[in-house]
Amino acid sequence: MKVVVLTGAGISAESGVPTFRDADGLWHGHRVEEVATPEAFARQPSLVHRFYDERRAALAAVAPNPAHAALARLEDRLGDDLLVVTQNIDDLHERGGSRRVVHLHGQLRSALCRGCGERFPWHDALGDGPACPRCGRRELRPDVVWFGEIPYDMDRVLAALGRADLFVSIGTSGAVQPAAGFVGYAAGQGARTLELNLVPSHGSHLFDEARHGPASELVPAWVDDLLR
Repeated sequence: MKVVVLTGAGISAESGVPTFRDADGLWHGHRVEEVATPEAFARQPSLVHRFYDERRAALAAVAPNPAHAALARLEDRLGDDLLVVTQNIDDLHERGGSRRVVHLHGQLRSALCRGCGERFPWHDALGDGPACPRCGRRELRPDVVWFGEIPYDMDRVLAALGRADLFVSIGTSGAVQPAAGFVGYAAGQGARTLELNLVPSHGSHLFDEARHGPASELVPAWVDDLLR
């Protein structure tokens, strides 16, 4: 069985990672246009760096939860037949034991050089303008896909969806493209589809089956069922 799992903010929220978008539509008190667009970075790089530096530093205080561990356990059994595709920019999947992970929106603990285009693991602040380890230019930015930019590894994701027997969406709102369209694409290629979410998502009606509740409970139970 080939499985593609999409994860969103809901799986990380149960580890204590705040969701980026608040109920009022703001990102931790900021409008999206202030911290999550290339134009925002060009206009106020210090504000954007401070926003992501704070998010990066906060990762040290959180840990993977049973949902992350269950997906790693599933990967141990399925190997290359499982791909985890996440909209999250934290590293909880990797710390939970998963190795085959695509970060559609980049990663907090990574930096992108605007000078040479290289990406590097990065755990420290970027706001003080450190030099690029490769080219030496002080052009590092958060390796995060902002609004108006193209998500990473879409070719790999679409190829996996096209081969999948099962597509599972965990902890997502179903409102953010292109990920919101994955269920329709996978179903169109013949995959069975399952939603595991705290509450019905915007696209819940598109799935063959939907189970609602905390990811830390639903995901381990689903993995147990699948492995049996």
